[in-house]
Amino acid sequence: MTTKHRVTAPSSVAAIRWLTYLMFFMFAMTTDAVGVIIPKVIAEFRLSQTTAGALHYGSMAGIMGAGLFLGFLADRFGRKRTILAGLAVFALTAFCVPVASSFPMLLAMICLAGASIGVFKTGALALVGDLSASTTELTSTMNLVEGFFGVGAIIGPLIVTLLATAGVSWRWLYVVAGGLCSLLFLIALSARYPSAPVATLEEKRSVGTALRLVADPYALGFSIAAFLYVAVECAIYVWMPTLLSGLKDSLLLRAGYALPAFFIMRAVGRFVGAWLLQTFDWTLALLFCATAILLCFLGSVCWGLEAAFYLLPLSGLFMSIIYPTINSKGIGCFEPTDQGSVAGVILFFTCLGAILGPMSMSLLSDGVGDPAAGFRLATGYCGIFFIAALYNHLRKPAESRLLEKSSAV
Repeated sequence: MTTKHRVTAPSSVAAIRWLTYLMFFMFAMTTDAVGVIIPKVIAEFRLSQTTAGALHYGSMAGIMGAGLFLGFLADRFGRKRTILAGLAVFALTAFCVPVASSFPMLLAMICLAGASIGVFKTGALALVGDLSASTTELTSTMNLVEGFFGVGAIIGPLIVTLLATAGVSWRWLYVVAGGLCSLLFLIALSARYPSAPVATLEEKRSVGTALRLVADPYALGFSIAAFLYVAVECAIYVWMPTLLSGLKDSLLLRAGYALPAFFIMRAVGRFVGAWLLQTFDWTLALLFCATAILLCFLGSVCWGLEAAFYLLPLSGLFMSIIYPTINSKGIGCFEPTDQGSVAGVILFFTCLGAILGPMSMSLLSDGVGDPAAGFRLATGYCGIFFIAALYNHLRKPAESRLLEKSSAV
């Protein structure tokens, strides 16, 4: 029998929210800097691009595995303990990155860091659900959380660039992240979290809970949507620099600004998206953004590299609200005692998209001998996501479930 739960929030709700925002900012500094780190790792260890790409896939695999198999920790042992455990492991791992003397050792550290991110991220996502009075507020808050993630995605590559300019190893990025993570750990340790929903003996969550939730139509539907979206997003920040390397003359000189422009557009859009989703129906906002992204990719494929130089970064503005909206609505379809597990399931499919999307693009591009072929495949992913967004707006399959859970808060 399902029991409705209420969350008692302390007076320090604002501080807890800021702590959550900064956690996302901190780990984005490392995960989204992979595009500028990989060339340096290739030079350091004399690796092929395929081998060095394991840094991205390994990090995503760590987050993915923790999301599915450890997401229940936030429901079973509480949000605070889960977040503290994840932050502690990430900090220790980050401080070990500078002493990794071989690529296998470095890859192991990156994978472990990814797993720790998966642990504290699912705890943080469940906590955001605890602090939200409705699914609408949850969606708005999630956009702010992802906005800070977007800022971290800008700061991380910038730090690596500044370190390289000063003749300092990129590994010190992890020292900076580890120091920030240690500070967040101390703040989280002293903060008074809201009282988490308490599960009864019959409701005790485990790995099996997450595996059962994979078959739930709401969890699976939002997870597939996350998979498709992330496959499209990763096409930009993993392979757009390679695509634009084929530009000529003055545009080639400016091609290096395209990726920072994408991250800036995505970050700005997420802060604007918090307002947008409070003003318009979320299904309509999602459909509008899916349409705009599809048009940007179609224009890039049909009109060539010069159009891609402008349109692909522009797509970040419309990508901004999609993932936090999918995440928050998926989590909002379930009881508080299941939200950690659901966040883990969605996170699993998110990372699966981050791995399979770029990998399928690279395989196709290598086979054809043209990076544009990979972007034609990514445009196909955009098309499927557009169809899903159109169906979601016209039929609203999750509306009744979201209203039910929102009224129970």
